Amino acid sequence: MRILVIEDEPKTGDYLLRGLAESGFTVSLARNGRDGLHMASSEAPDLIVLDVMLPIMDGWQVLRALRLQEGGADVPVIFLTARDEVQDRVKGLELGADDYLVKPFAFAELVARIRTLLRRGPPREDDVIRIGDMEIDVMKRKVSRQGQRITLTAKEFGLLHLLARRQGEVLSRSIIASQVWDINFESDTNVIDAAIRRLRSKLDDPFESKLIHTLRGMGYVCELRAPAAPDSGAAA
Repeated sequence: MRILVIEDEPKTGDYLLRGLAESGFTVSLARNGRDGLHMASSEAPDLIVLDVMLPIMDGWQVLRALRLQEGGADVPVIFLTARDEVQDRVKGLELGADDYLVKPFAFAELVARIRTLLRRGPPREDDVIRIGDMEIDVMKRKVSRQGQRITLTAKEFGLLHLLARRQGEVLSRSIIASQVWDINFESDTNVIDAAIRRLRSKLDDPFESKLIHTLRGMGYVCELRAPAAPDSGAAA
């Protein structure tokens, strides 16, 4: 699940970026309201953690604009702010926020509130992803093939989830690095290649059909490919 954090205070923003990533989410960070609104539109996050006191555009303005955008009316938003007056909480909720958490906050409580909001509403199409005999339960973070549970690390799950939800699409190493690790790799791609090898050893090696494929010079793709056709010259 992809979370957008819009927070200008460096320590808080970096803390949330690291902590939420370690909790298994894919996280993006914007340092001001204008950039946050743009990323909310371009990245289509599953949930937004939004500060109120932001440069360029404050949190109130971001939320107003977000709710007017196509697709922005439904994305859950948690206000995370030091403003703890009752009128501020009421204002945030009336503008369309789904929750309001006052700083300082307990990180475990924030994660619990995030998971609660992500569970609300009818099950979405991509809550369970199936490719061939593989099944990914996104909310429970469980992966299985042929009914056998496959244990993955948080990064391995994030990598597989990215490949699976963009099934059939070739993803370059730079896209994978930015989406899963939130880092830009210009030339050193060993981290990505090593992660793919580890994932294959768990997901593909024990099974006959392979799901993760390499396109040399392009990147990686997750898809179920049809078995090779028999040799046309073989005897009937």
